[in-house]
Amino acid sequence: MLVIGIAGGSGSGKTSVVKKIIESLPQDKVSVLSQDAYYRDNGELTQEQREAINFDHPRSIEWPLLVQHINELKAGRSIEMPTYSYVTCRRGKETIPVSPAKVLIVEGILIFTDPDLADILDLKVFVDTNADERLIRIIQRDVNERGRGLDKSIVHYQKYVKPMHESFIEPTKRLADIIIPVGGQNEKGIDILTSKIRQTLGEE
Repeated sequence: MLVIGIAGGSGSGKTSVVKKIIESLPQDKVSVLSQDAYYRDNGELTQEQREAINFDHPRSIEWPLLVQHINELKAGRSIEMPTYSYVTCRRGKETIPVSPAKVLIVEGILIFTDPDLADILDLKVFVDTNADERLIRIIQRDVNERGRGLDKSIVHYQKYVKPMHESFIEPTKRLADIIIPVGGQNEKGIDILTSKIRQTLGEE
């Protein structure tokens, strides 16, 4: 199994890169784990406390469970990936079955910050998009998907997203084997990456 980590700032276009990689490979050869599914369950908190959760800090993720699931897949065993709601800050009752495949993609803003996880990634990819573009995408996502108003989204960006990006995410770019500027819009970069994957799998 080839384990690929795809990191980058919030709103950088990681999901678009992952989708294009999946589209370029046979469907049964790729599995995906999302860091966002492994946020700690905070459903017991008050609404005020939930709004103060720093989703951009490494301690917000249950890393041991994510690492365990990767190792299970590498050993040829299927896992049940959690689901998570940003609105309730709680894990869902339902899970998503993930089966082993030749390629496992692990995607998330903080995945290079955990040493145990970083050690089991065979290929590290950093999606690098400028801050203005990321801010626009973050606001759109907060308003449309996460129940935040415009003002709250901007405050959240200033208080959490920007400083955490500078402290934890941007420094991990130096760990990357491949850097893809402007995310899913970089067709040439994605083509090079998928070609490398195919080569590693012996398909070229």
